[in-house]
Amino acid sequence: MTSSSAPSKKVSLSLAHCYSLTLTCLFFSVQALSKIASNRLQKELKEWQVNPPVGFKQKPTDNLQRWIIEVVGAPGTVYANETYKLQVDFPEHYPMEAPQVIFLHPAPLHPHVYSNGHICLDILYDSWSPAMTVSSVCISILSMLSSSTVKQRPADNDRYVKNCKNGRSPKETRWWFHDDKV
Repeated sequence: MTSSSAPSKKVSLSLAHCYSLTLTCLFFSVQALSKIASNRLQKELKEWQVNPPVGFKQKPTDNLQRWIIEVVGAPGTVYANETYKLQVDFPEHYPMEAPQVIFLHPAPLHPHVYSNGHICLDILYDSWSPAMTVSSVCISILSMLSSSTVKQRPADNDRYVKNCKNGRSPKETRWWFHDDKV
């Protein structure tokens, strides 16, 4: 995996399965956005409204800290024309800290998407960079979906979901990123 300090449209991503041997799930606490986070999100929202990424639609809301984004599966993929919703929750210190991104029910059947909507994608956790934007995260998620040739849950889906109940944050999971083929 590589990272860059300059913003870029090209996003390197690594996909994974989560094995919950060392799983720790805690509640995602929502705190007021810092001035930096608020300014950055307002800028990203304005940019999104002028030039949204293809295949995505941000649902209007009065809450800058939580975005609901509709994603449509790319043509020619197993998710072609299927519509899903992402919930993006921004932490107090965004963009220095990654947003929490989950699929709302029903989550797509994908080897890196758990039935509770949690997404196993390195840029949402260990490989996050403040240079990333909501648009770049969305494009990475669509790329992840598009690369799959099968619709199936991760092998450890039932165990993971059972151990991570009651709206707990995927950001507290110790993800093991080892599979970049799907």
